[in-house]
Amino acid sequence: MFGYFWTYLYTSVLRYWLKWFIRQATGKCELQRICSGYKAGATRTTKAEYSLRSSKNKVLRGALKTNKENLEHCVNQITKEKNVKPQKDPLFKESLHICLLQITGNGSLYTSVEDLRKEVFDPENQEHEAMLLKLWDLLMPAVKLDSRITKQWGDIGFQGDDPKTDFRGMGMLGLINLVFFSENYTAEARQVLSHANHPKQGYSYAIVGINLTEMAYSLLKSGALKPHFYNTVPGTPELRHFHQLYCYLAYEFDKFWVAEEPESIMLFNQYREKFHHIVKTHLQDPDVTLAMTVGPKN
Repeated sequence: MFGYFWTYLYTSVLRYWLKWFIRQATGKCELQRICSGYKAGATRTTKAEYSLRSSKNKVLRGALKTNKENLEHCVNQITKEKNVKPQKDPLFKESLHICLLQITGNGSLYTSVEDLRKEVFDPENQEHEAMLLKLWDLLMPAVKLDSRITKQWGDIGFQGDDPKTDFRGMGMLGLINLVFFSENYTAEARQVLSHANHPKQGYSYAIVGINLTEMAYSLLKSGALKPHFYNTVPGTPELRHFHQLYCYLAYEFDKFWVAEEPESIMLFNQYREKFHHIVKTHLQDPDVTLAMTVGPKN
């Protein structure tokens, strides 16, 4: 009860007067102090986001919902509202612009990811079919499929004779992630597949990959990935950055699984949650970067 009261008192009254006092003492508004006091990255952008969201000024709050095309106008508005003199603080507008690119870009990235998740795999769609067959060729270049519907799909971790049923939860997002990893980190993807096909400690490569896509999607939706993207993308995060994050999860989960030596695949959910907890713990570090330790082949 006391904690709730203190939070309400601080956000409603004390914070305003504290900001006013510091501005009188330093000659800089809170956003100026943030932009000049922190290097580019998660700490600066997170503090700027909180400052904008907590502001009583509708221009500042509205900046969080603006689109990329209007960002420059939005920065100019904020500069005017906060009476920032570019001659005295020449880097303010550039720093704020980068922060807003990252903040608003996170929302647009989620929209793009959600659109792919909702896109149902359609065997009548030639592009969908070509992507599925490409996945096979990337992972099993020396083996030809007997037919489109075949038990061979089990060799790369699908559950049935026709992989289309396995994409129901994550739609085309699941397939695109699998192909992206296999195409950009082919050697690593094949290594992970070889571990997945271990007779005693293996797991279903494709099914687990789709499951990890769901993990990445949930982390993005919750906002947990913001520090990672704020530290690794100096601007607007795009779909390829999300796919790169998936590659990290797929590669690191395999290392985790091999090191843990599970007794049975029946314990998958238990180990999946343990890995999920590790990832979320990493994301609480303001300097976090969930990046592959090996570079893409191109």
